[in-house]
Amino acid sequence: MRLSLNRRSFLSATAATAALPMLPGRARAATPFTMQAAWINDAEFAGYFLAMDQGYYAAEGIDLTYLPGGPDVIPEATIVAGRADVALTTPDTTIKAILEQGAKFKIIGAQYQKNPIGIVSLAKAPILTPADMVGKTIAVPPVNTISVEAVLAMNNIDRASVNIVPYAYDPTPLIKGEIDASLDFTTNVPYTIEQAGEEAVSFLLYDFGYTIYNDTVVVTEDVLATRRAEIVAWLRASRKGWDENFVDPAAWPPKWETTHFAGTGRTIANEVFFNTAQMPLMVNPAGIFAMTEDGIAANIEALGKVGINATREMFDTTLLEEI
Repeated sequence: MRLSLNRRSFLSATAATAALPMLPGRARAATPFTMQAAWINDAEFAGYFLAMDQGYYAAEGIDLTYLPGGPDVIPEATIVAGRADVALTTPDTTIKAILEQGAKFKIIGAQYQKNPIGIVSLAKAPILTPADMVGKTIAVPPVNTISVEAVLAMNNIDRASVNIVPYAYDPTPLIKGEIDASLDFTTNVPYTIEQAGEEAVSFLLYDFGYTIYNDTVVVTEDVLATRRAEIVAWLRASRKGWDENFVDPAAWPPKWETTHFAGTGRTIANEVFFNTAQMPLMVNPAGIFAMTEDGIAANIEALGKVGINATREMFDTTLLEEI
């Protein structure tokens, strides 16, 4: 499970590594290209795994290096240091970096049209709207408190009426009844709760005003200027992988038990649940990664509610037009 992590400055964190060269390559016909994922290997990245295994990147002339993420990985830092060409990020951290640190980033696509984070509770004591949070204890990771407070404000709910406590990415307190709900990835944590013998319900912050993307595709302006053809090829192959993955979300995770998913500690049944649950949050009539003008406007408005003043110029939709 992953939320919006690592809001700290990353430019200083990469000062010692910014001069490092790209990952060493070997002689090959295809063009080396590196992507930085946002989290450890799980179904959140199924489309990329499929595209790698099926040769979709190779067919586009790309020799892809895939870098998994994790709790100590700041995706933006990897592209600033030149160790990756493209990264999956959260729009709030990326845009804050542009505004506060002068980072030269462009958001060129969005994997999740609807952000998967939401309020998860137990079916026997359901919390299905922001109004249901009144008088309840909600566990929220500190980095996401501002998002929950924004949703409360958007829905005319007094912040003081909700008891927000820190959350350590563990649903055990919810299962034990020590809290009433938690902020989690709704695509994943409900499965963990069900395995503990309880039924989970949830609602997305997105559906109540916090209309931001997630796993936004980000490049530096330098890479955009010098590697545009490769970026478009990566987008094309990745979209093909996601399209094939969603033909049957249960089909591919079992194939990766001993490869991409090895050592994660998660069951394949969990990954199938995740892959199935994320499909409606990703599909778009215009294709995977699409960013419509309405969607961008909704992101800008929602981010403004938490004091992040994004502008349309931070989003570049022209590469998607070339797929």
